[in-house]
Parts: sequence; structure tokens; C-alpha cells
Amino acid sequence: MANVHQEGQLSAGSLVRGWFRMLVGLTIGSVTGLLGLVAAISGVGVVRQTGYELGRIARFDRAVHTNPLTRKGCRRYLAARWLVGGLGAGVICMLAFWYVVALSMVTAWLFDGGWGLVQDGDGVTVKLLAMVAVPGALVIFVTTAGVVGVAALDRWLATGMLGTSQQALLRQRVAELTSTRAEVIEAIDDERRRIERDLHDGVQQRLVALGMLIGRARRVKGEEQLQDLLQQAHFTAGETLDELREVATRVYPAVLDDSGLDAALEVLAERSSVRVEISNELKASPGTALETVIYFVVSEAVNNAAKHADPSVVEISVWPDPTGITVMVWDDGDGGADPTGTGLSGLARRVKAVDGEFEVTSPRGGPTTIYARVPCE
Repeated sequence: MANVHQEGQLSAGSLVRGWFRMLVGLTIGSVTGLLGLVAAISGVGVVRQTGYELGRIARFDRAVHTNPLTRKGCRRYLAARWLVGGLGAGVICMLAFWYVVALSMVTAWLFDGGWGLVQDGDGVTVKLLAMVAVPGALVIFVTTAGVVGVAALDRWLATGMLGTSQQALLRQRVAELTSTRAEVIEAIDDERRRIERDLHDGVQQRLVALGMLIGRARRVKGEEQLQDLLQQAHFTAGETLDELREVATRVYPAVLDDSGLDAALEVLAERSSVRVEISNELKASPGTALETVIYFVVSEAVNNAAKHADPSVVEISVWPDPTGITVMVWDDGDGGADPTGTGLSGLARRVKAVDGEFEVTSPRGGPTTIYARVPCE
């Protein structure tokens, strides 16, 4: 019960603080409305003034999602915004006037010993004060709500003339998620097909060869030939196990769960046919989901470089920033990597599935840089 009461107090306090922030923003906006009108008429500094208005709205209310600012659009916005500034100035002046009246009434009641000392013999003054107090309280309430209304109007005007509405952003986000979901399903199907090819062309063929060697060993009569066939079978069985481990690692590396991203990247570097240098600046685990994305970005990039670019070195860099994690894989190979190829396009879909960014720069002759950034709290 105490927790519920405390949450209610915090909620009320946040509402009051939010109202005062809107009041301060509206006061500043009342002044800048005239400055914006001057800028719109003269055509000087309209983009800068618009940027200031958007920053003011974001600071004292909440951010507005806008399209890239243009001089023409900013000029139209500032030409209309002075009306909102004037409306805000009117609300603030009315609010201040009635607060002064109310304060005067309270002061008279406190310091003059009650209203009985300020009324005349017929009680006219008391009636006059009552007539002023009732509508005054209503006006104060209306103007207090008007601060919120004008702030919302200010934000609506900026959104309508410069940006995208919340409904449009929501529709855009739904479309992005729908597209990403379809791409993830396609990537999963591609991965399944690749695993099937690896098993069919590699492991399965080696198992067939192993079975044939064992069959031949059962039929031979000479001890020397038997030992030779058994040695070949033993060697083939070892190769099959190694290839099966490689397929399993490409599906999901167990070391990632057992020892974390650092160890998984070290194992990847040890198994690579080219020299790999790693710089991992993450101090803590970002979570299994993001570690998996980071690992597969690095793994696919290193495998592509080793297979197609013939580099002398591959450099892996992973570092955090305030809102996410950046991964960069650089190699000094031949370049010419195709971002639309199966491997890199699959990586792009995997990164987009976590709202990340993916970019490939690979001119002919190299070097190749693969850049990925995933959001992280």
C-alpha cells in the first residue's frame, strides 16, 4: 500500500515538473516567435532558427521527428509559428494577471484580519471579492490547462509542417518490422539450405567413403592390406568428425555459451587460415542475442576474406558507445566483395533484425571494411 501511495506521489510530482517545463518552454517560445517571424520575412537564418525551435520543444516537452530541413520549409514554418508564440504569450499574461489578483486577495485576507475588516457597512466589498474570486479561479484553471494545450499545438505545428506524425511513424515501423520478419525467415531458410549442402557434400560423402573402406577391410585376406585399410578408415573418421564440428560451429558455436564472446573470437582466429588480430573493448556481456549477432558478423566476414580476398591480415574491432556496440572487420585483401551476395546479405538481414546498421565498403583492389552497429542499452 505504501508503494502504491509513493508511486502516486511520484506520478503527481512528475506531472507538476512537466507542466513547469512546458511553461518555461512556452515563455521562451513566445519571445522566439517574433524572432522567427523576422527571420521568415527576411529569409536570413531560417534553418538555424528552426533548429533552435525544435531543440527548445525537445528540451521542454519531447522531441519532434522531422524530415531533413529545407530553407523553404523552415521559412513557412516560422511564418506560421509566430501565431502560436502570440497565443502562448496571451495565455501566460492571463495566467500571471489572475495569479496576481489571487495573491492580492490572499494577502488582504491574511494581513487585514479577514475580509470583515475590509468590507464597508453594507458588505459590498465581500460581495465584490466573491464575484472576482469565483471566475478568477476558473480562469486560472483554464489558463493552466492552456499551457499544456499551447505546448501541444506548438509540437503539432512542427510535426505537421516539418516532420512525420506519430501515426505515420508507427505505420512505417510496422512496415519495417514486417519486412524484417520476412527477411529473417528467408535468412533462416538460406542457412538451412547451406547446412544441408555442407552435410551432403562434406560429411555425408566422407561417411560413405568410410563405409566403403570398412567394407573393403572386411573382404581382404592379407594382414598388411587390412591394416592399411583400417588406417585409411581411421583417418577418414577423424576428418569426418572435424568437418562435423565445423558444421556445428557454423550453426552455433558452443564456446559462445560456455566462455563468452572473447573466447569465441579467439577460437575463430585460431581456426582461420589467415592471420587475425582482435581488439575487443567490451567490458561486460551485452547479452546472448547480441553476442550471437556480433560473432556471426565477424565469422562470416573473416571466412569471406579468407576464401575470396587472399588477405595477409584481418583486423577485428569491437567497441561500445553510449547507445550501442560497433563491430568493424577490415582486411587488406583484393576487395570487390558483393554486399548482395548470399553471405553478406544474410548478415545484413541478421543485423537489421535487431534494429542495427550494416555497411560494406570494398573497392576493387581493397581494402574491405565491414561495419555493423547494434543498439544496446
